[in-house]
Amino acid sequence: MDCSKSSLRLALAFLFVGMTLTVAIAHDRPPNIVFILADDLGYGDLGCYGQRQIRTPNIDRLAAEGVRFTSCYSGSTVCAPSRCALMTGRHTGHCRIRSNDRVPLLPEDVTVAEVLHDAGYATGMIGKWGLGEPETSGLPTQQGFDHWFGYLNQKHAHNYYPDYLWRGEEQAPLENVVADGVATKRVTYSADLFAADALDFLEQHQEDRFFLYLPFTLPHANNEAGKQGMEVPSDAPYSNESWPQAQKNHAAMITYLDTQVGQILDKLAELGIADETIVFFTSDNGPHREGGADPEFFASSGPLRGIKRALYEGGIRVPMLVRYPGRIAAGRVDDTPWAFWDVLPTLAELVGTRSPSEIDGISMLPTILGEKQADPTQTPHPPFYWEFHERGLSQAVRFDNWKAVRNRQDGPLELYDLTTDLGEQHDVADSHPGVVARAEKILAESRTKSDYLPIDRGERPGRRPQ
Repeated sequence: MDCSKSSLRLALAFLFVGMTLTVAIAHDRPPNIVFILADDLGYGDLGCYGQRQIRTPNIDRLAAEGVRFTSCYSGSTVCAPSRCALMTGRHTGHCRIRSNDRVPLLPEDVTVAEVLHDAGYATGMIGKWGLGEPETSGLPTQQGFDHWFGYLNQKHAHNYYPDYLWRGEEQAPLENVVADGVATKRVTYSADLFAADALDFLEQHQEDRFFLYLPFTLPHANNEAGKQGMEVPSDAPYSNESWPQAQKNHAAMITYLDTQVGQILDKLAELGIADETIVFFTSDNGPHREGGADPEFFASSGPLRGIKRALYEGGIRVPMLVRYPGRIAAGRVDDTPWAFWDVLPTLAELVGTRSPSEIDGISMLPTILGEKQADPTQTPHPPFYWEFHERGLSQAVRFDNWKAVRNRQDGPLELYDLTTDLGEQHDVADSHPGVVARAEKILAESRTKSDYLPIDRGERPGRRPQ
């Protein structure tokens, strides 16, 4: 055999083995994690979940390249408690923050950022926090995040043209001028700052193992702006649509978010780390009726009943997409139920570390990777539980195919069979007294009292729309 050909074949063989080992090593070590959380994005607001009018090609790409979950649940039906469940692995019957009041996380609360930081990850967060005010133990920098840029509370986050944001524990002034929560001089759109900071974080940490949490504020409304609350620099690409202006803006906000998701995916590819990065995309609760937005206009809840502030499926069932090239089969659809409080133990298992002991969540990693499909013979997920406090105590529980909802503490318990009634239109409580009894037991056992909640102090709570 010609020596030159023999040498070439040997070189190609070594190259192939090297490439194979590189891929194996990349997948044997824990991945980078990017977790994108939209704000008030409905189950039906994305093309991959049935939306026909709003354009979301980049988010739809995540679905095409990964797994799309059809039964994932948020932590709550409003902002702060949903994020608390996500961060701490506890549902709203046990977690510290169960309403939109400005209650801070305490030092004894263990967040997913702390778990991953202790496992050697660089941790960054950009967007909206909602779990602690200045000079409290609830600050992101006190709860495991090395890098933090954004809004501390949900009211400040209503305004997309703020006069300052927080960077670390210091205020970062902006050129916008604000009066009563609404900008009178609009220079810088906060969503642009967040996207730029996220891309910079990826650049700075491309050689590290990192956890980047991106709780972006789109498409939440600016409640203080009334019917003009869907703040966006332009209503493109919907300018020529014959829709009400608020709906043009609402759609534009979602497509704006989609463009930023595309920028993040493109940056991962540009840096050569897409294959070693797992990307999650979801929303903190159902769609809103604020700032002039009309959730019926775009069928933002899809086939589900209810919107934000409801414990029906439309208020708490959210999109969940996960992409991990080489580990998650492209285009898979999975109906396995899971919830935000499962994220902490899932990510802990993903990086090979332990979860805190007293949490409600379980690891869903085998399901996410497609290594364990939904099977009626398997041990079921513990019952899913939610409570909500803006109009007194409301509760909901899901177990097996059953969903029970009580909208007031003294109200009747409604029961729905989600297998045959996904839209929760037919209350079958009277026909299933045994199931109702089981639901009542779970509701009674799933919560502990909280010193922060008016109902647990014997007070009548007020409504605080945020």
